Amino acid sequence: MEWQLLWQVLAVLLVVVGLAGLVLPALPGSAFIIGGLLLSAWAEGFEHVGMLSLLIITLLGAFTFVVDFIAGSLGAKGFGASPRAAIGAAIGSLAVFVIGPLGIVIGPFAGAMVGELSARRSLGQAGVAGLGATIGLVLGVAIKLALAGAMIGVYLFARFVA
Repeated sequence: MEWQLLWQVLAVLLVVVGLAGLVLPALPGSAFIIGGLLLSAWAEGFEHVGMLSLLIITLLGAFTFVVDFIAGSLGAKGFGASPRAAIGAAIGSLAVFVIGPLGIVIGPFAGAMVGELSARRSLGQAGVAGLGATIGLVLGVAIKLALAGAMIGVYLFARFVA
C-alpha cells in the first residue's frame, strides 16, 4: 500500500511537470502527462484504467506534438511571414528560460521580427510577422492545454465513472 501511494504521488508530479511543459519550450509536456497517467494506471494494476483509455490518452498526447510543430509557423505564415520569421519565433520561444514567463510572449514576437528583418523585410512587415507568430504560439498553447485536459478527463472518467 505504501508503494502504491508513492507511485501515485510520482504520477501526479509527472502530470504537473507535463502541464508546465506544455507552456515551456524544450519540455515534452504531453510525454510527461502520458507517463504520469500510465504510471498511475500501472500502480493500480490497470484495474480501473485499461488499454483503450490509455490508447486514447496516447493519441491525444501525440496530437499535442503536431499542434506544437505547426502552431507558430502557421501563425506567422498566416500573416505573410517568411520562413526565417517562423524559425526566429521558435528560437525566440526559448527566451522564457532567460526572462521568465514574460518570455513566452516576448520571445516569439522578437524572434519572428529578427527573422523577418534578416530576410530584408521592412520593420512593419517584421512587426506583423511577430504578431502572427505570437498569436500562433499562444493559440497552440491553448489547444495543447485543452488536449491535456481531455487526456486527464479520459483518465478520470475511466478511473471513477466507467
